[in-house]
Amino acid sequence: MTLRLALMLGDGVSAAAVFLIISFIRFGDGAWLAFSRRGIDLRLAAIVFGVGWVITLWYHGLYRLRVRLQLRTEAKDIARSTVIFAAITLASLFVIHRDDVSRLFLLAIFVVQPLVTFVERSFLRFAFSSLRRRGHNLRYMLVVGSGRLAQDFADLVEAHPGLGIRVIGHLAVPGEESPVVTRPLLGNVADIEEIFHSNVVDEVAACLAPALAGHLESIAALAAEEGKTVRIPVDPHAGAILNAREEEFEGMLVRSLVHDGHREVGLVIKRVIDIVAATAGLIVLSPLLLATALVVRLRDGSPVFFRQTRVGLHGRPFTIIKFRSMAPDAERRLEEVAHLNERRGAAFKATNDPRITPVGRFLRKTSIDELPQLWNVLRGEMSLVGPRPPLPSEVLEYDIWHRRRLSMKPGITGLWQVESRHEASFDRWVELDLSYIDRWTLWLDLSILLRTMPSVLMARGR
Repeated sequence: MTLRLALMLGDGVSAAAVFLIISFIRFGDGAWLAFSRRGIDLRLAAIVFGVGWVITLWYHGLYRLRVRLQLRTEAKDIARSTVIFAAITLASLFVIHRDDVSRLFLLAIFVVQPLVTFVERSFLRFAFSSLRRRGHNLRYMLVVGSGRLAQDFADLVEAHPGLGIRVIGHLAVPGEESPVVTRPLLGNVADIEEIFHSNVVDEVAACLAPALAGHLESIAALAAEEGKTVRIPVDPHAGAILNAREEEFEGMLVRSLVHDGHREVGLVIKRVIDIVAATAGLIVLSPLLLATALVVRLRDGSPVFFRQTRVGLHGRPFTIIKFRSMAPDAERRLEEVAHLNERRGAAFKATNDPRITPVGRFLRKTSIDELPQLWNVLRGEMSLVGPRPPLPSEVLEYDIWHRRRLSMKPGITGLWQVESRHEASFDRWVELDLSYIDRWTLWLDLSILLRTMPSVLMARGR
């Protein structure tokens, strides 16, 4: 997601900069006058050009990073985007009767811009590839198949560390020849759902012989339900797969099914909002955060913060941060208060929990204890809005249908908090989380945030 944001920003800024630079090269000091004579503000024109360029690249899937395995594919799509953008620009100028625009200026723009974009994106990818080689921002792939194709594809993927993909192992498929893979054989294709639930899996590579292609439908359906990308290395002469993107990767034809692609731009904007809001929140609320830390330290002693392992996107563990509201030994005393649980299912909640300190009770009532999670949001482990981040012990108790709530990044607040904050049934919580995932839009996030504020201001937490 961070690379996607960097690419969109880099593409937009570089396009606007190219527009301005070529304007001044072509028209010299008279660039402002040349545009103002036509009733156009040069700065606004540069911004519109930059935004239009980003939209065109998005249309051609250049922000679907999980699809592209090679720069060659990206170069082809940048070239296609240039042709489309140039055609739209020329058609627009014709419609608004601006046929007096310099042809040399337009030629220079549409020759230089794709080159600049390719270089800029190559540089950004190189920078992020360097981080991935050090183990940052990794994605994890499960390979279905244990034959030669599966081994060769896994070798090729891991031979390109810049992709940031690590193969966790293979699943055997009935009817295959004897396994030849050197990575762990994790089970049979029938175990795929269990593997999804016991490991972090972002992508699935279905490396199957044509005779075994009947397994593809069930694999793709399960991957779609959990929001995972499917890679299918195939014979170049095989039939097309609906909604799959194709590219050549080291001599192999790879078809990729990217689920939730229709929400990609919205999810990028959601991440931008998270970064901006979390940064602003940490700065604006810093006096309150400091004062709370001092009160907790003076009244209840150390530690000030409560850190706990939670489960995030696709099962990734992370450490959540809150102000401590319970006694330091609260987790060791869980069994002695288990009978106070007010929830039915894989969760614990007790209004009169004796482990809560007097200061902690106030922090919970006002939701101040949740504010340090803005740091988790800034780090990309959480979002402002999303499903509740569960404990690993809770995830172990999940039914199959509960697992889909892990297909979206957890949030500080969510639909269950504004609609059923004190609901006793865990299943009802999950139903609301899945409703949020299925109906997600930026407007729904905004609605949830606005509906959360009254609960915080009126101290309805507990």
